[in-house]
Amino acid sequence: MIQVRATDVSERGEPPGPEYAKLFEEMGAFHEEMARAGVLLDGAGLRPSRDGWRQRYDADGRREVVDGPFAETKELIAGYTLIQVRSEEEARAWASRFPMPFVGMACEIEVRRLYEDADFAPGGDMAIRSE
Repeated sequence: MIQVRATDVSERGEPPGPEYAKLFEEMGAFHEEMARAGVLLDGAGLRPSRDGWRQRYDADGRREVVDGPFAETKELIAGYTLIQVRSEEEARAWASRFPMPFVGMACEIEVRRLYEDADFAPGGDMAIRSE
């Protein structure tokens, strides 16, 4: 999963200005290329954290809902692209071509692997859920 890290701009939730037209074209073309290559599973932008919430679990299982917005922008995700590739090298190659997600400011993407059934012992919880 390629995660686009949030910025102050994405957290404001304002409609992007005309300076983003080229970026949206680049991002659309890049996602289309990944789809043609058969590696794109999904991708979307996320609304600002003020439109979300967190659910916390105490050690005893009690739940607490905390409404956004959340203060630490650097810990938030503004969007994602989910790909399925054959190797880390292939994932790195796609990520290295990912368009810069914000215009005129330092920003960051983070790439993380999802767990798969093969990551768990046969007969584990993951194997039971996939049946």
